[in-house]
Amino acid sequence: MVEKKDKSQQKNEGEGSRSAARAYNEAQKRFVGSGKVEEKAKEAEAAVEGKEGEKLHEAELIGKRHAAEEDPEVKR
Repeated sequence: MVEKKDKSQQKNEGEGSRSAARAYNEAQKRFVGSGKVEEKAKEAEAAVEGKEGEKLHEAELIGKRHAAEEDPEVKR
């Protein structure tokens, strides 16, 4: 007979990993609390407007194109 594990002991959470979402949310709260948001926003703006800008824009377009390809029903 196979013993069922308690859900809290399962390592594979499947789609929508709660522990990953929790870790992400906690990291975002720590970042916001660090006071570095404005500094990092200025760094990102400088990157977009600087020599990295063209590559960043291209990467954005590629990402958007892939997202649209995943679900053809999106444009419905």
